Amino acid sequence: MNISFIIPPSFDDNMPAERSAGCTRMVYPMPNIYELTIAAIFEREGHSVTYHDYVAKNSSKDEFEKDIKSLSADVFCFWSVNLSISTDLTAIEIIRQFHADNWILFMGPAGTYFTSKLLIDNKIAIIRGEPDVSALNTIIAIEKELPLSEVKGISFLDSKKEIVNNAPQPLLKDLDSLPIPARHFIEDRTFRNPKLKNSPYTSVVTSRNCPYQCIYCVPSSLTFAREIESKNNRGSKPPIYFRTPENVAEELKQLADKGYKSIAFVDDNFIFNTNRLKAIVEELNKYDFHWGCQARADAIDEEVASILGNSKCDYIDLGVESFNDDILKFIRKGMNSEQIYDAINLLNKYKVPVKLNILIGTSPLETEETIKETVKEAKKLKVSQVMFNIVSPFPGTKFYSIAKENGWLKEGEYRPTDVQRHSILEYPHITAEEMERILFKSNLSFFLRPSVIWRHISQFRSLADVISAFKAFKIKMFG
Repeated sequence: MNISFIIPPSFDDNMPAERSAGCTRMVYPMPNIYELTIAAIFEREGHSVTYHDYVAKNSSKDEFEKDIKSLSADVFCFWSVNLSISTDLTAIEIIRQFHADNWILFMGPAGTYFTSKLLIDNKIAIIRGEPDVSALNTIIAIEKELPLSEVKGISFLDSKKEIVNNAPQPLLKDLDSLPIPARHFIEDRTFRNPKLKNSPYTSVVTSRNCPYQCIYCVPSSLTFAREIESKNNRGSKPPIYFRTPENVAEELKQLADKGYKSIAFVDDNFIFNTNRLKAIVEELNKYDFHWGCQARADAIDEEVASILGNSKCDYIDLGVESFNDDILKFIRKGMNSEQIYDAINLLNKYKVPVKLNILIGTSPLETEETIKETVKEAKKLKVSQVMFNIVSPFPGTKFYSIAKENGWLKEGEYRPTDVQRHSILEYPHITAEEMERILFKSNLSFFLRPSVIWRHISQFRSLADVISAFKAFKIKMFG
């Protein structure tokens, strides 16, 4: 079959949704490794696949319409996140002007949770949760004209236009069975990451999910879809599964051969097992990769910090959220502030750049004073970057249920919002507007310090990387 992946442009004045992490608008382009994995699965099974990134092309609505009209795909695929729903619905309307009877498949968290919003006709199927097996089985059913009712893990409209939610698809345990993502679709672009010193970079994922119970957390769009589906059917988070170091090594060799210089590991939590970490870092060192990852502070001990320090690790993303122990306890972070300080000190000792992620408003215990104290602490610490965001009560999370029950949602219900700038949450003692003001001032006060500006400029190896980082900062601050 002819299958086309579609990333539509923004049809309004907003920046396009970032579809890989899935909870913000785009600050800098990131390869959607989850979508490219599905493309690789389809190709492996002999299907003809095309990939159309209209955001990268900076296409207008008219240009999008003209290109869609000329496409001859049997199936159009979207990776949809909450912030992209309105964009994707507009794209469907355009597709239907020229391809009334072609199938449309949605993957990602938007369809998994907001199923009814995207199921607008009977030639649309929603691939819920983890998409790899269900997406392929849906393509097989369409090609062989088999009933969709036999495909696990999908939703569709029946002949009466009623939603059918099939039984869930069991999770894929053997991640080594997946093909390497189809990066050949994006090789005409140079991706730059402000946290990495060398370009081009790409994303790599070596595991799925995280076993911890933070009440607010949506670490990636794949994880969010996976968790929504698991909680709906099992009442709990899904288990974590890993690729073997040997399988990861195969991908790293391919990336080195293709000329990539840097790797951003987008695992929800990259550091679990010291031996596994050591094996992957040895492969990274073999090819002289610069790299970075997300990790928990309580995973950093002397041995781990030493392994990281003896590589070209350009950043460790630590989810800190707050330095207030009562707030950390409320959000079920599973660690205390002392562990955070210890991790940062160890990473500084081995000269590993640290990026802190701080979420404003994660608890009703949060006040303007606790936020100011957290910002003050972040400035005192020797860290490379701090990302300040406002917590969003994402549907499917424990925090959403708590916020809904207590009336903390500004408009009474969740609506997609960019956590880098806007709040839909407010407490009786601190409004959404106050949190937005604090967020803006926190970012300015941290990033506009001369020492921080010089540190960031001096780390890059090319003018293009400096310009890319400046653009990312401008977009983050001002849209």
